[in-house]
Amino acid sequence: MKTATHIDAQVPEGRGRRLWREYAPLLLLILLMVVARSSLANHYHVPSGSMEPTLQVGDRVVVDMSAYGLRVPYTGIELMARGRPAPGDVVVFKSPADGVRLIKRVVAVGGQTVALTDGRLSIDGVPLQPEADGDMERFGDRVVQLDLADGGGPDIASGQVPPGMVLVLGDHRGRSADGRYFGLVPEDAFYGKALGVYWRRGEGPVWKSL
Repeated sequence: MKTATHIDAQVPEGRGRRLWREYAPLLLLILLMVVARSSLANHYHVPSGSMEPTLQVGDRVVVDMSAYGLRVPYTGIELMARGRPAPGDVVVFKSPADGVRLIKRVVAVGGQTVALTDGRLSIDGVPLQPEADGDMERFGDRVVQLDLADGGGPDIASGQVPPGMVLVLGDHRGRSADGRYFGLVPEDAFYGKALGVYWRRGEGPVWKSL
């Protein structure tokens, strides 16, 4: 008498399930890259000379997207608070005037009294220029070279920046559409802080800290 042998039948794997198993790691990697780019680090391509001589047209800049807080990608929801914009920081943000992404320098924050005459700043009544050279400004330990070849642009009458707001200007004072035209920018409007130039036209790979 023959003994019947039981053989387990293998059910063919569905096409959709098989594709998901094959491509899930790739999709996860893409998702992580999007999150990292939106929340941690990104880069910015400088389109104009408004920040000369600090930034040149065509420069590529590394931007720390979490410098002022970690946010849910593509939203204003803050997950973790970090630093706050400080005078001297180079920041990336959306223009309040037309939504174009800009890069400028923070020159005054909430509570400070600011004035601008012939392109030269005074904060709380103290000029930022060392006496020896009026084309330089000092933000703490950071010394910034200005471009005043085209004049200083519009002046700013002395006034106090409200809490939570920031004044941004370009280093090329006579050729910069900045806070003198579109007004103050809310602290939470900044995408991130520019850390340095990693590519410059005519030089190739470089590193110039900001």
